[in-house]
Amino acid sequence: MSVFRSGLLVLTSPLSALSLRLVPILASAARLVQDTLYVHLQPGLSLTGSTQPRSTYVPATSEVYSLISKLYTDADVHADLDVRVLLTNILNQGATPPALGSVQNLSQPPEVVLTDFETGDGGQSNPVKQRLERYATSCYSCRPNLISVLLYPEYELEAVDGELSQPPETGASEEPLQSYSDIVVGGTFDRIHNGHKILLSVCCMLAEKRLLMGISDKDLLEIKTLKELILPYEQRVSQLSAFLVDIKPSLQYEMVPLTDRFGPSITDPHLKCIVVSEETLKGGLAVNRKRVEKGLAELAIHEISLARDARHSKNEEEKISSSSLRYRLLGTLLLPPRKDSSLPSSPYIIGLTGISGSGKSTVAQHLANLGAFHLDVDALGHDIYAPGGPVYNQVVEAFGEDIVKEDGTINRAVLGAKVFGDREQLKRLTDIMWPVMAQAAKEKIEEAAAQGATVCVLDAAMLLESDWADMVHEIWSIIVPEEEAIRRILIRDGISEEAARKRLENQMPSSQRVKHSHVVLCTMWEPEDTYEQTEKAWALLQKRLKEE
Repeated sequence: MSVFRSGLLVLTSPLSALSLRLVPILASAARLVQDTLYVHLQPGLSLTGSTQPRSTYVPATSEVYSLISKLYTDADVHADLDVRVLLTNILNQGATPPALGSVQNLSQPPEVVLTDFETGDGGQSNPVKQRLERYATSCYSCRPNLISVLLYPEYELEAVDGELSQPPETGASEEPLQSYSDIVVGGTFDRIHNGHKILLSVCCMLAEKRLLMGISDKDLLEIKTLKELILPYEQRVSQLSAFLVDIKPSLQYEMVPLTDRFGPSITDPHLKCIVVSEETLKGGLAVNRKRVEKGLAELAIHEISLARDARHSKNEEEKISSSSLRYRLLGTLLLPPRKDSSLPSSPYIIGLTGISGSGKSTVAQHLANLGAFHLDVDALGHDIYAPGGPVYNQVVEAFGEDIVKEDGTINRAVLGAKVFGDREQLKRLTDIMWPVMAQAAKEKIEEAAAQGATVCVLDAAMLLESDWADMVHEIWSIIVPEEEAIRRILIRDGISEEAARKRLENQMPSSQRVKHSHVVLCTMWEPEDTYEQTEKAWALLQKRLKEE
């Protein structure tokens, strides 16, 4: 069977049976669809008989929500598959049904339609497959020449010790969910994951008219783990919009940046309900206190449970979370490598950079131990202004005789005090140093090539500031929270906190470095974590080099 980029899974089993079958059904679907899998819930749908099956409306109940929540949680093991449960035919108490015969457009029109429908004849009845295709195209925009697959009996019910497993007790009922005209929800919404999808789905099931979303930005991002890897606000909004319009295009969506804890939740008089998680319940209660202070009606609070991440590992959260996704990005390729005829075919050059105190030297040593040729550009800089070096006289003339020690060498501490904290003086020094350092680095790379090195690590704190990025195939940045970097600088260099902060102010911040980086590593955890990240990045690099 071919593998398709997008597919539509039409689930016809009763909800209670589906709860048991989701894991094997999703596993079967994931073998056939590699990118986007849309799921259409239509329990009781018959694909046999003389009349064409028609979509009917499923009431939005807690039982339906529990199944959707379980579906997304179970789907999380298929990390590369973007599962989207379509909610157009799941109506709340105040919703207006779409016009009969309307076909919903999807951002990734399905190439294949799948179903769990049991035919009783081995699951490959051609008339049933034809009716499934007609049903799918009557509901959604699909690719021409749509192919159908009947999953039953490819999957089997899960069994435990020979007994059929039972669905978990959720307290779900067939009572309709209370719906509201205007719903509000807030969050960072970085890299939409299945936890987000559960939250957004319940919002869409509760909302009759409008969903207002506050999206964390600026100062609210400062406390986030690996904040440097959080997508830009506009990109997060774009991903959210694409998902929401796919699952329920009939709602009015409004998205606003949140720069404080409350945003429009405490000023919009039309809001009726706020959706929170177990973690943000206190925030919902605080919203109501603020609304009362402003003379506005309190909001109904709808709380959802957090979805557990079965794949979580060390340094990751137990719940499905964006911070865990960001952690998994460490060591992976974030941008395509540079292809430039001016770069040597060998060695492959990695530009390693990071702010002072980031742990760059530690990573450089790990890479050298793994087999890379280590070129310490910062050390080259020390050599070129040594007595008799190519820039010694220029540096002394520019910054004065008081930077020279009794033995004739340049006092780096005195020179540093003159340039750090003074951008004009720093530029004066770098204009002297950088061109000579770049030439020295190129000569060292040629030496590495002559020695047969396949990978050369160009270890340079100022790689990006000096415009040396054109000398490398990939930029690898080492990041660490600024306060941790300052703590390390104080221990390592014995300078004042003020001096340490001034030093960092004269360097490109980590958030800016990441935008130019092909690979990012973080040293904020234990040393063994840094080594594991470095090994991961090295192994993936070796794989890329073999594929070239």
